[in-house]
Amino acid sequence: MKPFDIQVNGYAGVDFCASDLTGQQLHQACEAMMADGVESILATLITDRVEHLVKKLSNFVQLLNQDSVASQLIRGFHIEGPFLNPGTGFIGAHPSECVVPANVEDTKRLLDAADGMTQLITLAPEQDPNFQTTEFLVDRGVVVSAGHCDPTLDQLRGAVDHGLTMITHFGNGCPVQLPRHDNFLQRVLHLRDRLWICFIPDGAHVDFYALRNYVDFVGVDRTIMVTDAISAAGLGKGNYEISGLAVEVDEQGVARRPGSPNLAGATITMPKIRHNLAHQLGFDEEAIRKMIDLNPRQALSKSRT
Repeated sequence: MKPFDIQVNGYAGVDFCASDLTGQQLHQACEAMMADGVESILATLITDRVEHLVKKLSNFVQLLNQDSVASQLIRGFHIEGPFLNPGTGFIGAHPSECVVPANVEDTKRLLDAADGMTQLITLAPEQDPNFQTTEFLVDRGVVVSAGHCDPTLDQLRGAVDHGLTMITHFGNGCPVQLPRHDNFLQRVLHLRDRLWICFIPDGAHVDFYALRNYVDFVGVDRTIMVTDAISAAGLGKGNYEISGLAVEVDEQGVARRPGSPNLAGATITMPKIRHNLAHQLGFDEEAIRKMIDLNPRQALSKSRT
């Protein structure tokens, strides 16, 4: 089994979203992940001013080119934002003041800065007028995922028709309380046969019993498990940062922005994910392999479903 984690914001005290990320820090984080049995990842950078994201991506590419260990582990970038829904609850831990509507010009700047390494972009379909950015990305081989969003069913269906194929951290990136039936989660489940659906199986982002219900409904063949790890992953209680924003991790390993009920990434590691899938959710090795190894690779294969 060769786990491929497509959402990693940081690890072992290192924040991939930091503006001053160094080669030594990147090497340290990658060695720690490889020691935990991770074979490949997508380094995830979250919402910031577009010009700041451009600088971060350019610096990251330079660091990768100088480190054989990092370049072996990191297969590309997952850019989560800045084309998200800035509404309360939907924006989560992302800075709402940095959110902008999806547009091709800014997207080109991000792709150029990443030097062809962008494999996945999370955006809000309702923030993408006429789905132009989604179509632009898909035409260039970038997988588009919906997250931190609240599209209508027609908007979500339109995005899928234009090439969107994935849902980022299902059950999160939305308010803690939602309308009983008419909500984003129900709309996604309605289109589940056309989407890859990602979950964070740490027991905090989705209760284990609910997660088992979701996977049973979606199907193992359409499910991807991710860590959404931040710099606190593998460390424990304390104060950390993601993209310069303060994050508090409690004794249970749950990360939140100070004073906010919304989660701010996760601290789970891939070995813990494997344990949870087997012992908390009761999946066998074949199902686990699909969700953390085979499915992420297939989802990033650039072919439309």
